[in-house]
Amino acid sequence: MTTYAYRILNVFARSGRLTGNPLCVFEDGDGISDEDMQALARQFNLSETTFVLPSSKATARVRIFTPSYEMQFAGHPTLGTAHVVRDLKGCGDELNLEMKAGVIPVSAAGNRWTLEANTPRGRAVPHSRAELAEMLGLAESDMGEWPLWISSGREQLMVPLKSVEAVRRARPKVDVFNRLKSEDGQSMAYVFFDGGREVEARFFFPNGTAILEDPATGSACANLGGWFSVIQPRVPVARSVSQGEAVKRPSTLFLNVEWQESNPRIFVGGDVIELGRGTVDL
Repeated sequence: MTTYAYRILNVFARSGRLTGNPLCVFEDGDGISDEDMQALARQFNLSETTFVLPSSKATARVRIFTPSYEMQFAGHPTLGTAHVVRDLKGCGDELNLEMKAGVIPVSAAGNRWTLEANTPRGRAVPHSRAELAEMLGLAESDMGEWPLWISSGREQLMVPLKSVEAVRRARPKVDVFNRLKSEDGQSMAYVFFDGGREVEARFFFPNGTAILEDPATGSACANLGGWFSVIQPRVPVARSVSQGEAVKRPSTLFLNVEWQESNPRIFVGGDVIELGRGTVDL
């Protein structure tokens, strides 16, 4: 039997220790089988659980599991794991994490962590505005312009809406929501209203016969940066993104899009709080 240490953190925390998106990080995943990684993620039943591993090309390699499957990339696991890796390795505020989606640069100012996402790519949505509205439980008149599938590490559907009220009224219908399919076969949607300096957002995904909502979605915030880069090429963007109120986990994400010649650089940041530590015997 081997003892494995883990930490519980909240990422994209707002005010108070019990805000943001919870994360479990296993400090040393070496020796844990793929099957046990998946089983541990199911045991903790958080949106993601990560495992820190040695890397020959970055500060550390990270594997990310939801309770159901492994992910190539996700935002809040990247920032929360970086917080743990800095403490474990004493490597300072600039580090790189090797993910299945590639090597992700991460930096910190105190406990506010920022990642740079991969260069985004987008594709058109093969559904009409009326179909999207039906899937989201909204009226067609609530729909904004230019919904797009965007990937800067994980493809997700970006759906602009015309008001904060529309974002708050969204109630996806599971029987039609599952028609949405990302490039890896997942159904998900990020609905948002852009107020100019602040964005109100929600992220939905199915689990069995239910539609769940994520408190704070760093990968989707990065894809929002990709959406801005498509509809407003060469325009710098700075936004504070509010998410999680509907699930009683208020969260704040910071999005910046910068331009290097014709290439966008997308940065997503947020505050990380360590909540507690423990061990598991396997």
